[in-house]
Amino acid sequence: MKKSAVDDTSPHPLEEALNLEEPDKPRKANLVLKILAILMIIAAVVALPTIALIIVSLVMDPTQLVNELGATTTVIVVVLVFSLLASAVVGGMLGITLLRSKLRNARRIADIVIVITIISMLCELMLAGLSLAMLSYAIRLIIVIIIATYIDPTLSQERRVQRALRKMETRDEVEKGTLGRDESGRGYIKLDFCNIFWIFVICCVIGVLIETVYVVAKDHILMDRAGMLYGPFSPIYGFGALLMTVALNRFYKKPIIFIFFFSALIGGAFEYLVSWLMEFAFGIVAWDYTGTFLSIDGRTNGMYMFFWGLLGCLWIKLALPNVLKLVNLIPWNLRYTATTIFAAAMIVNGVLTVAALDSWFQRLADVESTSALVDFCNKHYDNEFMEHRFQSMSIDLDKATRT
Repeated sequence: MKKSAVDDTSPHPLEEALNLEEPDKPRKANLVLKILAILMIIAAVVALPTIALIIVSLVMDPTQLVNELGATTTVIVVVLVFSLLASAVVGGMLGITLLRSKLRNARRIADIVIVITIISMLCELMLAGLSLAMLSYAIRLIIVIIIATYIDPTLSQERRVQRALRKMETRDEVEKGTLGRDESGRGYIKLDFCNIFWIFVICCVIGVLIETVYVVAKDHILMDRAGMLYGPFSPIYGFGALLMTVALNRFYKKPIIFIFFFSALIGGAFEYLVSWLMEFAFGIVAWDYTGTFLSIDGRTNGMYMFFWGLLGCLWIKLALPNVLKLVNLIPWNLRYTATTIFAAAMIVNGVLTVAALDSWFQRLADVESTSALVDFCNKHYDNEFMEHRFQSMSIDLDKATRT
């Protein structure tokens, strides 16, 4: 007789996990959180006067700034300044809320700080590349993410529940392909980190294959279409698939026409935004659809929005179930370890890619090296390497908004 995976005479592991702590028991901020809260309040108090002076100077003489920097750069500077203002104000609110041990409210405020910090990082990247300010933003982002993860009233209990659930997973679930499915009915898959990460990786690879086949069929040439330093990965397809999944996971049973138009809109907007960010941060022009049907600033057009819509339908209705089966080929008892290792490698790959693009821009602009990371990239990823690796990209210094 087959031995049961769970002993019926022992406490149910899920019940055991749930009994470790009362779910509605209020929690208070510990000493570390209070210290971080005080530091955030001090940082807000110190930063606000400086930011206020900058805003006053912008308001007093905006014409001169536009004449010196140009309209686009000025807009980015204004967005950066006001995002810093918002970050200081909301960060101070987060600190006060933590001191008062209002952890549920603090969790919501932390999410806002994370979004504002990412906006600030994107603006700084477009204005100055990988400057020292990016390190301060990154540290702030990491600290706030750690705070948000720790203070969530449900996460400490959820971690125990997840550990219990992992013990309850069986090989039978993997064989049926139900592991990772959202059994609540609110969506097709669970939007957890494991599923999201592997969807990103798989679609990065699929994107390179699609681009390669398309270029060979259209122009009869074989071109490297990868978008990262190492591996056959095209991040635009990976992030595009994530957007499609997150946006349409709840609507996977909707009619095809709904998914098509929603996917076309999301894909077109995403393609436009990526083109805009690459151009203004590094002067990179990876594609230009100027003069084509329904072209929008040459960054996207009607034909490719149609393709995005078609890909969205194929993804949600056909590909996603099979991708989930691929993810479930990872042994269930190794999936979290494997995901952590590969995610770390992908992050390193992404950071090196951005750094290499930044150093490529600096070399073409005759900017002197300012960091060990730039020196490393100059040594290992010279112009010849970058031109060979990113064959579809070109840099136009006049298009960048570096100050």
